[in-house]
Amino acid sequence: MSSIVEFDQNARRRPTVIDVARLAEVSTATVDRVLNGRSGVRSLTTARVLKAAADLGYLDPADERTLGVGAKGQIDFILPDGGNRYIAQLGRQIVALAPWFERLRLKPRVEFVRAFDPEALAKTITRCGRTADGVAFMAIEHPLVREAVADLAARGVPTATLISDIANAGRAAYFGLDNRAAGRMAGYLLARFIPQRPAKVAMIAGSRGYRAHGEREMGFLDILTELHPGIDVVDLREGQDDEGMNQRQMRTLLTQHPDLAGIYNIGGGATGIARALQDARRARNVVFVGHGLTADTRKLLMDGTMDAVITQSADDTVRRCATLFADVIAQRMPTAEPAPMRIEVVFRENLPAPMG
Repeated sequence: MSSIVEFDQNARRRPTVIDVARLAEVSTATVDRVLNGRSGVRSLTTARVLKAAADLGYLDPADERTLGVGAKGQIDFILPDGGNRYIAQLGRQIVALAPWFERLRLKPRVEFVRAFDPEALAKTITRCGRTADGVAFMAIEHPLVREAVADLAARGVPTATLISDIANAGRAAYFGLDNRAAGRMAGYLLARFIPQRPAKVAMIAGSRGYRAHGEREMGFLDILTELHPGIDVVDLREGQDDEGMNQRQMRTLLTQHPDLAGIYNIGGGATGIARALQDARRARNVVFVGHGLTADTRKLLMDGTMDAVITQSADDTVRRCATLFADVIAQRMPTAEPAPMRIEVVFRENLPAPMG
């Protein structure tokens, strides 16, 4: 009899912060932060705590705080700032797709970080990981970045890489091209477009710190060595995806190699290269292949300065990334690594309609 009385007394016991923490599977400190409206807690964790508090009767169901129990997961996208117009376009696409994210119970946020700076990127990943439910970023191959990603993975915060991947870091997925194949495609196109042999070509990269740029370089060199020994790669220069730097680098290449027959722009800043070619009156006889379909590269294709643009769909990239985060957050873990994005090659003759 006494045990029944004891059970009834426990059943009527007012729930405590400890009970809420146990049901929500968080610490009591996290419960305290949520219930007192302090920042620093991820939105889905906040929703879980409020739901546990309401279910236990710690909060009255009419309490306005419980209205947020269906809160959306916050996904932070970290992109490099600077002159890469395709990356800027990707950021705009994320914002434009906010209503679509809403249907997945996700809320996107875009933050730009200093380009080509692994320390700044690592710090931003760590900071975003404190409050976001998922983090997507364009990776720089560097120990600081790998450590930041591994730390988030250990704390259960999923990450995904965009455009450029990172090795051995515990990220959930990569949404970008097979960049070695993309580099081979660029070499194939240059070789097809350049009529004479022997011929000289050169490359301009953003930075080899991006794994994507290094892999594109390797693929480009591989196919020319294997299939086109009459084409000599005379130089590789870095322009930090900056139009002004790329213009100066291209001008130097034309001065040092007046018989240059082709240029492969591995990263962004295509307009700078185009200006140098146009200023030297070489736009029609130097084959120009680059990456990233934007309003600017469209114009360069239309006026004949560029011969081909290798790209990936910004819309498809964002949608596939968001879908993965929605699945991971809902504990629907993917069974396999997502396939690389489709390599799209755009010429003047097959330009798609401009995006709205």
